[in-house]
Amino acid sequence: MSEPRTGGCLCGAVRYRCTSDPAITGHCHCEDCRRTSGTGHGTHAAFAADAFEIEGETRGYARSADSGNLVTRHFCPTCGSAIYSTNDAMAGLVFVRASSLDDPNRVDPQMVVYASRAPRWDLVDPALPSFAEMPPQMPIDGG
Repeated sequence: MSEPRTGGCLCGAVRYRCTSDPAITGHCHCEDCRRTSGTGHGTHAAFAADAFEIEGETRGYARSADSGNLVTRHFCPTCGSAIYSTNDAMAGLVFVRASSLDDPNRVDPQMVVYASRAPRWDLVDPALPSFAEMPPQMPIDGG
């Protein structure tokens, strides 16, 4: 494991620390990720839940994904910054919004999901494995 990854919200009320390497990092072009990111995709790094430490209050918004799984997106109630999400089908993982990392270059996307839903102005990286929708078995390594 390298140095812990840290991050937080725009106003500084929420801070977190990830003490493991991410199991997987990827771009998602689903409608929910597009809308919550305010752009063409969201980039998430999946960390083991027991290696994720958070300080400060977050609010959660729960919504069913295409799969029927409940995804809860956590954000700062003061500034609205997206921080992380959880998926009830992957209880051992926390999906940190890469844009909330202090150094977003400390993660490298490994795949693209929901590429078929990418807006034409948000180009899918041809160097990454790409899936039109969510792959039936997420290629998560470790946990």
